[in-house]
Amino acid sequence: MKIHEFQAKELLRGFGAKVPQGEVISDPAKAAEICRDYGGRCVVKAQIHAGGRGKGGGVKLASSPDEAERLAGEILGMQLVTHQTGPEGQQVRKVLIEEALEIEQELYLGVTLDRAAERPVLMASRSGGMDIEEVARTDPDAILRELIDPQLGVLPFQCRRVASGLGYSGGTARQIQAAIASVVAAYLETDASLVEINPLMVDSLGDVYTLDAKMNFDDNAMFRRREIAELRDVHEENPLEVEASKHGISYIKLDGNIGCMVNGAGLAMATMDIIKLYGAEPANFLDVGGSASQEAVESAFRIILSDASVKAVLINIFGGIARTDRIARGVVAAIDELAAADTPVEVPVVVRLEGTNVEEGREVLERADFDFIVAGGMADAAEQAVAALETQTMGA
Repeated sequence: MKIHEFQAKELLRGFGAKVPQGEVISDPAKAAEICRDYGGRCVVKAQIHAGGRGKGGGVKLASSPDEAERLAGEILGMQLVTHQTGPEGQQVRKVLIEEALEIEQELYLGVTLDRAAERPVLMASRSGGMDIEEVARTDPDAILRELIDPQLGVLPFQCRRVASGLGYSGGTARQIQAAIASVVAAYLETDASLVEINPLMVDSLGDVYTLDAKMNFDDNAMFRRREIAELRDVHEENPLEVEASKHGISYIKLDGNIGCMVNGAGLAMATMDIIKLYGAEPANFLDVGGSASQEAVESAFRIILSDASVKAVLINIFGGIARTDRIARGVVAAIDELAAADTPVEVPVVVRLEGTNVEEGREVLERADFDFIVAGGMADAAEQAVAALETQTMGA
């Protein structure tokens, strides 16, 4: 789960981070008053769940209250396109009006999980304000790394070593150490998967501020982080993914046109791989779960078909805990329900069933009014799905 910059800053403030004054608005008229309170200069920042907002025109410096109101009016409601939103962009519903600070140096500070080391890793760099992925690619030595013991947290000597490695001493170094401690504490105590300050700013007086902040969280931990779960903004998420989450279905929209419904994340990944092997692209990742109910299957099928880019569907089910006949009944029920609503399924549906009650599952498909394409194995399923897609495309 992602949250907005202003929400991340408020959380980090609670862990001791030094954050610029700012206020979130959705009415441009309020921008002038806030800017006036900050001395007549401020920064107007679009609030969407994506990086690169400045390059896309979503971050502007206002030199007067009137300019702040004008810029807020231009940014609010715009469809902001960045390298992380895709070409369709994301609508801006809120802007952050923040005091303008004089930047002397931009640093990078972040914490995420190092899967190879099996523990959190603190990363810092003097190349702040840039994409850290680009820094890692072009100049990996510019990134300082410290592995964090999740039981002990970041230790004082690690904070000192990073501050020194960034080239600071004295009061500024102590402020950087404090920023490091706050970022690591926020990561460990909120079940975050990423905490990133980019940039961590040093001003001309040597004071350190969290100028921008990003926090992502582990969805599986939100049951015990209710206060964080309430920060979720569904407007920033794909509508189909939001709908899937209501039914406990793991769904991620992709760019292809073969819709996938699979039980089990590993099998779902393998299904997407084999679709690509046979020359097509998956339209989604969808895992209905190892013990999928008929209702979940119905919902999953409707979600897949709600994507206009889907031109064929591949259902790949291995019945271990889940019964294949239950899966088959769910798919048939979804198709019948759509037909009854005058929205009949008009794309080919390839089904591969194996495992518990497989014969009963195949009988359900054979008795259905819909003409399913029943495959004998994964390779056969992928080949038939790609062939059905090509036929569908040619027919269109």
